[in-house]
Amino acid sequence: MHVSVISTVLNEAESLPRLLDSLAAQTRAPDEVIICDGGSADGTLQLLEAENRVLLRVVQQSGANISQGRNVAIGIATGDVIAVTDAGVHLSPQWLEKLIAPFEDTAVQAVAGTFVPAPQTVFEIAMGATVLPEVHELADTDRYPPSSRSVAFRKSAWKMVAGYPEWIDYCEDVIFDLRLRAQFGRFAFAPEAVAAFRPRPNLRAFWRQYYRYARGDGKANLWPGQHVARYATFLVGPVLLIVGLVLCSWLVVFASPLPLLGVIGLRSWRPWRRLMRDWGDLSLAQKTQAALWVPVIRVVGDVAKMAGYPAGVVWRWRHRAQMPDWRKL
Repeated sequence: MHVSVISTVLNEAESLPRLLDSLAAQTRAPDEVIICDGGSADGTLQLLEAENRVLLRVVQQSGANISQGRNVAIGIATGDVIAVTDAGVHLSPQWLEKLIAPFEDTAVQAVAGTFVPAPQTVFEIAMGATVLPEVHELADTDRYPPSSRSVAFRKSAWKMVAGYPEWIDYCEDVIFDLRLRAQFGRFAFAPEAVAAFRPRPNLRAFWRQYYRYARGDGKANLWPGQHVARYATFLVGPVLLIVGLVLCSWLVVFASPLPLLGVIGLRSWRPWRRLMRDWGDLSLAQKTQAALWVPVIRVVGDVAKMAGYPAGVVWRWRHRAQMPDWRKL
């Protein structure tokens, strides 16, 4: 089996060494590594040019989005199996070995690896617990489409689904996963193929990430029911408030925040459970701080999605004449 590892980078000089170090330490070395650079200006290219521990090929594609960069890298790859990861992650030593093992079964076309948080602050511990599923949850690849931090597929399968969708800037890996699943069925699961990465370090970065994710959902018409339910949840309180004011019912006015607070509490329950398993030897003050961050992160993520989704819908409407039907292979 000939295996190519591919990734895209853009100004990743600070985080790239973690990926290169872990690729060099793999128990099963990749036959080649192809990295597509989207126009870095921070020393990323110099780092790549100095790398001599793996068979590395760098392709420059200035201005390319993630899908375009991945497709370029995969297109020139010589491997019959493609393993995909991202800059900034740290791969477990057996990542590639475990990720490609299911391909010994010739019927397997795609394999989902796993990803875990590598937090450095209390906030990041809370962030990881709030937004990232645990490894055993990732086994349900129907509910959690594989992340392109840790995924592999046959190059022939990539060709059959026309590669990563180049018309969209975010959620591209979800669309690619859904097309693979529609064509070949469920992904095989490799729980020991672990990619560790640092969660977003602050609320501003998290807002930007979730806004872009939701904008991508709107562009691709992904999960409309979930987005509608989110708007409905956040509207309950204001509607009750208005009704209470109209009826001069202070009981209704004071009760208006309760439905939303209840939903936030329910949606924070699973993250709190994850957090209690992850907070290790944090002090009591740090544990309290992390627990308080969870509902804040939940609300910020929901509001970011409510802002991003309509922006994507408007984009889709404006480009409706050129929009591909990505659900058709």
